[in-house]
Amino acid sequence: MPKRILHGVVVSDKNDKTVVVEVERRYTHPLFKKTVRRTKKYHAHDEANQFKIGDRVQIVETAPISKNKRWSVLVQQG
Repeated sequence: MPKRILHGVVVSDKNDKTVVVEVERRYTHPLFKKTVRRTKKYHAHDEANQFKIGDRVQIVETAPISKNKRWSVLVQQG
């Protein structure tokens, strides 16, 4: 089974080797047919501490690294 890749923005880099990435998902409401935005925050592994707040990144699913980390930063986007 392929690993999921999500796109988001780094909102916190205070932890060592960890960044918090906020991912926005858009979908159409089933009744009102209006586009709804939902956000969720993921803790992602950043081995080199190279990503800073505001960076657009891709994260990929991994095996559990710690209590909250199940994602790893793949690459920075433009």
